Amino acid sequence: MRFDHSVKVQATPQRVWEVYSDVARWPEWTPTTIDSVERLDAGRIHVGSKTRIRQPKLRPAVWEVTDLKEGEYFEWVSRAPGLKTTGGHRVISTPEGTVATATIIQEGPLGWLFGRLYASLTQRYIETETEKLKQVSEQTTPTTDTQ
Repeated sequence: MRFDHSVKVQATPQRVWEVYSDVARWPEWTPTTIDSVERLDAGRIHVGSKTRIRQPKLRPAVWEVTDLKEGEYFEWVSRAPGLKTTGGHRVISTPEGTVATATIIQEGPLGWLFGRLYASLTQRYIETETEKLKQVSEQTTPTTDTQ
């Protein structure tokens, strides 16, 4: 089973990547789909880094980054008995703006069943993720008046 959602963001790819790749801060801008994020290692995400995520209506899952191209995309994988879930996060520059895409792929003996049972929840979560990413990325950082 595969789920995708893309949005056009009127912000630089660097800004979108900065927000998207800072996974520890996801609960700040996706509180309806992410309860908590716990980085299991230090520093920026990198291949091999692990993160525990708790989401409403789902069991906590540990995600391990398996592929990363700084500034463009990262993929991570979470495994459970009979199920492998891959999450993709991509940022692409286009003439119309930056396009951010979230992807979830569920594989394994239980992948199809899990995908069918949680299809609407999964689709809603990735749509919320990308729409909130758009909102946060397009916000300008307020300047401080130091009179």
